[in-house]
Formats: sequence, C-alpha cells, structure tokens
Amino acid sequence: MTTRLETLIDQGTGREPADIVLKGGRFFDLVTGELVASDIAICGDRIVGTCGDYTGKIEIDISGKIVVPGFIDTHLHIESSLVTPHEFDRCVLPYGVTTAICDPHEIANVLGTEGIQFFLDSSLETIMDIRVQLSSCVPATHLETAGADLPIEKLLPFRDHPKVIGLAEFMNFPGVIYKDPICLAKLDAFYGDHIDGHAPLLRGNDLNGYLAAGIRTEHECTTAEEALEKIRKGMHILVREGSVSKDLHALMPLLTERLSPYLALCTDDRNPLDIAEQGHLDYMIRTAIAHGVEPLAVYRAASISAAKAFGLRDRGLVAPGWRADLVVVDSLENCKAEMVFSAGRKVTDELFATRRPVAPVGLDSVKARPVQAMHFGVPFTEGETPVIGVMPGKIITEHRRYRLPSAGNQTGVDLDRDIIKVAVIERHGKNGNHANGFVQGFGLKKGAIASTVGHDSHNICVVGVSEDDMAMAANRLGEIHGGFVVVEDGKVTGEIALPIAGLMSLEPYEVVRDTLHHLRQAAYALGTTLQEPFLQVAFLPLPVIPHLKISDKGMVDVDRFALIG
Repeated sequence: MTTRLETLIDQGTGREPADIVLKGGRFFDLVTGELVASDIAICGDRIVGTCGDYTGKIEIDISGKIVVPGFIDTHLHIESSLVTPHEFDRCVLPYGVTTAICDPHEIANVLGTEGIQFFLDSSLETIMDIRVQLSSCVPATHLETAGADLPIEKLLPFRDHPKVIGLAEFMNFPGVIYKDPICLAKLDAFYGDHIDGHAPLLRGNDLNGYLAAGIRTEHECTTAEEALEKIRKGMHILVREGSVSKDLHALMPLLTERLSPYLALCTDDRNPLDIAEQGHLDYMIRTAIAHGVEPLAVYRAASISAAKAFGLRDRGLVAPGWRADLVVVDSLENCKAEMVFSAGRKVTDELFATRRPVAPVGLDSVKARPVQAMHFGVPFTEGETPVIGVMPGKIITEHRRYRLPSAGNQTGVDLDRDIIKVAVIERHGKNGNHANGFVQGFGLKKGAIASTVGHDSHNICVVGVSEDDMAMAANRLGEIHGGFVVVEDGKVTGEIALPIAGLMSLEPYEVVRDTLHHLRQAAYALGTTLQEPFLQVAFLPLPVIPHLKISDKGMVDVDRFALIG
C-alpha cells in the first residue's frame, strides 16, 4: 500500500496527477518578492509542486490571478466578534484568514476551564486552523471581580492539547516586574514555550525585566518609537487594527522589507459589522499598500513572519512541502480573496456543512442583582473628580480631573463638557459590587448604553446621562442573559442578546451583523460621536491598560495599579 509520504513525492515529481492543480496564475514568492508564473500542485493538505507544469485530478483555471499564502491573525479574542468559533470560521475564512491564534481570555474570565474547553472542542471542528493560547491572567488583576480563577494547576492539563501553542498575553506586567508568586508560577511552567506579551507603554529597564521572563510578542504598541525599542529587544511586534484599537497607521513606518521578519498582523477585537464593511486582515494589507507600504513587507507580516513567530513551521509560503493554505487574489493591491484553500480544501458552503456542532456553554452566566436609578448616585464632594478620558481609536484612556456640578448632595453630569456617568456592576453572583464614576468622550446627550462585554472580567458596564435609563439598560441585560442594550427615555431602542457567557450570540454571523447595524444606529441617536461605542464601553473596565479605568470595586489608577480611595 502506498504511504501518504510516497503519494506526496509521486505527485510532487509529477509521476502521478496531483489532487488539485491551480493553473494559469502567478504566485507571490515571499523570499524574493517576485511574482512567479507557475502551476501550483496540491496533494491532500500540502503543496507539492511549484515552478513547473502539472496535471491534476481537479484542475482550476486561475488565469490573471495571484496566489498568496493564507493569512495568519496572530492575536485575537474570537468572543469580540460576538459569535461562536464556528460562526467566526464561516465569517472570516472567506477573507483569506486560514489560521487564527486566539486567546479565549474573555470566556475564561466568565466560565474558567469550561470556557477554554469549549474553544478547544470548537477548534477541532473548524475548517480554519484555530490555535489556542492558554489564558494567563484570570482574573486579570486583584482590582476586579471575575467569574473564575485559573491558577497554573488548572492550565497545565491543557498544555499538551494539539491546538495549544503556549501561554496567552501576560497582561499583569507589574506582577512580572515585581515578581508576584502567582505570575512567576505560570511563567516558570511555560518558560521556553511561547509566551505572549501585553505591556502597553512599558519601556527601559522595566521592559528588560519583563522580557527576561521569556515573553516574546507584543500587540499593544501604539507608536513606532515604542515598537522599535521592543523589536531591538527581541520582541516580535503584532501590528493591530481592531474595531477600537487602531494602530496600523502609527506603525506603518516600520512595515519595511528590512523589519518585516519581526512584524505580524492581528485584529485583537473586531466585530462582524466591521468585517462585513471593511474586511479582516485583507483590509490591513489593502490599507498598508495604499499608504505606500511595499507589498512584500505586508504580505510577509501577514503570513511567513507570523508563522515563524509562533513556531508554526509548516505554513506561510507557497512552496512544496508547505501546508496548502492559499488565497487567490485579484491583485496584490486590492487583496480581494476570490478563492481560498484551507489545508488543501477549497472553501465552500458545502465544506462548512461538514463540521460537527459543539454545544454552547454558559447560558445562565448573568447573575447581577436588579438595580434602581438611586444606585447610580455619586455623593458630591468639594474639589476635583477623577474622569476617564476616552480617546477615539484607542483603549488607552486619560486620567482627567474636573470640578463637576452638583444637584442637591449628588455630583451631576456635565453635558457641555461631554462628561456623563459610568458604572460597573458585578454580574457573576459573587459579591454584588457596584461602582460609579464619570467618563468623558462619548458624546451622549441622553439615554444609556449597557454591556456584559466588559474586559477583562466582563461585569456589566453602563454609561449614560439618565440614571433611570442606566438602571433599565442594566436590568434588561439580565433578562436577555447578556449582550448590549441601548435605552432612550425609558424605552429599549436597540439590543443584541449574547447568551453564551454573556459574550457570544447563538445566531449566525449574518444576523449578528445586521443587528449590530441597528444597534449602532440606536447609539448614534443618543448623540454618541464614537464610531464603535459598544466596544469602547467594553474597554472602560480594563484595569491593565493605562491610565484611568473603572471596575466593580471602584475607579482604578492604572499607573499606580491601585483603587482610588
């Protein structure tokens, strides 16, 4: 009986017809930067022939088209797409993303190991190759209440799973620098394996100490200067362009042929409405080239450079012996995927239909107590009040201080200066915590927006002008088992239910996409000036991103890594 290896050799040499041959096109050689006219022969899940003529059992004419390696999203939270891994697969793979390296950090913070297992089970069924990094910071900090706790003992049983690469983004960089025992136990257990970084604005000797722990990648760079220092110190920089965090333009000067081996692309958090309107990694490639980046540099970052950074040694080039993850595009500049192959399989609706379903989890995870308008009051004090300063397109916030107006013995909102209320309500049934504060930059003139997507612990976060509307929005989240809600003048004007851990929908991505469009319009009707108000709400409780945030325990000074008394 002929072995698989023998079949690969026979089809590569041309002694036997290849399973599939792409004929009449060119492929982009990411070694030389040349466009090479050639047939591409595929056997099973492997490329077996290039730079020659082949016959195939199936021959596909791609005349006038260009073949590039499949794209690799090097860091993302599938939960932020608001759909299950199965629906993410169906949504994103047609855009040419054949590998996604995900951190199930969001669902892990709600459900713990049950959430990680759900992602691992799903990754074995998807057509796209979903790789999983084990969530390193659950809870992310001691400054918030999460739904779960994942010490090293709970992570180690997953370490040898075939879809696991290593340890996910290590967000608690102060815990690394100051040698927190829990942090050190995780780093020590994975030392020598891949460990993702997460250290916004960390520079100098503190960065050196962080990297000495074996951390190798970073997706939080927001300036070219910061990224260049980290590259010099051995980090592989993951250029991010998500629905909120948009760093591509700032980091474009580094996307050169010289530096491309040390760069990759990622989305981190991107919702299906933005994917439908703009695309995914293909959008980043298109945008970079339109702004003068050499195609060789950005296509390298999207594939071979990404593969090498994460030890995926079988993909990233159009070459014999490499995994047949291929994208047929109309041109390098447009990067429109006209045909996609995942492990040698042409991506079609029929291929997606072969996947086995995975049962949803966490359908009753929203356990917050009902609230009333009076729970959103902030007692008036003399002097300045800390205010979270939102900056569009960034998850970094400013620590601002203002003298705010009073209404009786309560501190009021200041619409003239765009300062409204923000609250975080513990929703895991642990302690019933409720914290109130103020935020500037949403543009709301009325109503409220509430969410159970609240990085990283995913408590309820609500912003608003009216305490009555804030209470209605928060309570409605409990009724729909999680999601996003918009309330205006005592009426729910938009909502999306996300019952899987309060993070993901049970619906197809097309339904989620269309619902998000209506939801966004409802938010715009409140006056918001933010393009993506819902994910901006979701990042207000993230106390590992400078400079001022809010958790269920209170306002957090991230620079001091402490609650504001």
